[in-house]
Amino acid sequence: AFPRVNALSFWFTFVALVMVYESFFIGGGAGSSWTIYPPLSVEGQPELSLDVMVLGLHTAGIGSLLGAINFMVTTQNMRATAVTLDQASMFVWTSYLTSFLLVLSVPVLAGSLLFLLLDRNFNTSFYDTSKGGNPLLYQHLFWFFGHPEVYVIILPVFGIISECVLFLTDKDRLFGQTSMTFASIWIAVLGTS
Repeated sequence: AFPRVNALSFWFTFVALVMVYESFFIGGGAGSSWTIYPPLSVEGQPELSLDVMVLGLHTAGIGSLLGAINFMVTTQNMRATAVTLDQASMFVWTSYLTSFLLVLSVPVLAGSLLFLLLDRNFNTSFYDTSKGGNPLLYQHLFWFFGHPEVYVIILPVFGIISECVLFLTDKDRLFGQTSMTFASIWIAVLGTS
């Protein structure tokens, strides 16, 4: 629906890749594991590398959000008028649900990373236990993103495999497509709850 938003999403993602890759070479690199759990990420690494990595993750989140919103708007507004949502292919459904998961979960990750940056650079205490913060807050916010992210990765694959089966069997409609569509919807709904 919005080609310039799609292009902007691509360039945000490219800049994010460069920023995260650059963080490997600043100081000693970001050494707080892939989860970036506090207190190690707040107190254990004073170098700039972790800040650059977190800003790169923020930028990747912006790119993901822009792409997801664009895909959802395109699916809703630009499909053929004769094609209803129940007639859409499994790949369209799973990609739409993936976009839905991204729109719900990426802002939560962005908030948790913002709190992390504020703790590191502006002496706030969201995750610092000595000042009344709680590192479990970060873990809960991180896994609110991390659990749906598993489905963000696998749902499009389900759609691709379904389309491959449809092509290889030379059928007009996938067997059990309605039940598979509802199963995918429930995977998305339960994945964010």
